[in-house]
Amino acid sequence: MTQSHHASVKAELDRLTDEFFRAVSFEEGADPPYDNIYALFIEAGLIVKNTGARPEISTVREFIEPRLAMVRSGELTRFNETELSESTQIFGKVAHRFNSYAKSGITKGIPFSGRGMVSTQFIETPAGWRISSMAWDDERPGLSIPKTYEPMVTAAPDVAGASP
Repeated sequence: MTQSHHASVKAELDRLTDEFFRAVSFEEGADPPYDNIYALFIEAGLIVKNTGARPEISTVREFIEPRLAMVRSGELTRFNETELSESTQIFGKVAHRFNSYAKSGITKGIPFSGRGMVSTQFIETPAGWRISSMAWDDERPGLSIPKTYEPMVTAAPDVAGASP
C-alpha cells in the first residue's frame, strides 16, 4: 500500500468514525440522526455494548430502536459522544481502530457523563469502506482509559513579556 493510498484509507476511516459519533449525538430538542448509522455499517454489522455482566450484541437496527424509543418517550433528551484519541491499523482490505471516547447526556432529567474505549473493525467492500463491528466498554472503578489513549493536552504558547 502506498503512503498516499494509506493516507486516503485512513481519512475514510476517520470520516466513518466521525460520522458515527455525529449520528448518535444530539442536543436537547433535536432529533438524533440515527438513520445515518445504517450507511456506515455492512448489512450484517454488529454493535456490542460490553459494559455490564453480559455483552449486549445488536444489529444496527437493534442498536437504534431502543435508543430512538428513549428519545421519543422523553427519557433521553440529550447525548453527545466524541473521540478523544485513536490508533488505527490498516492491512489491505481490513482495518482496526482502537479509540477512547467521552460521552455525556441527560436521561430522565439527570445529567450523566463517562469515558471508555471502542474497538472498531472496518472492511473494504465494493461500495467502499464500512464498519463491520464495533464494541465498547466504559471506565469504572478499577478500569481506566490507558494513558496512551488519554487526549493530548497542548500547553499554551509562551507570550513574550508575560508575567509568570
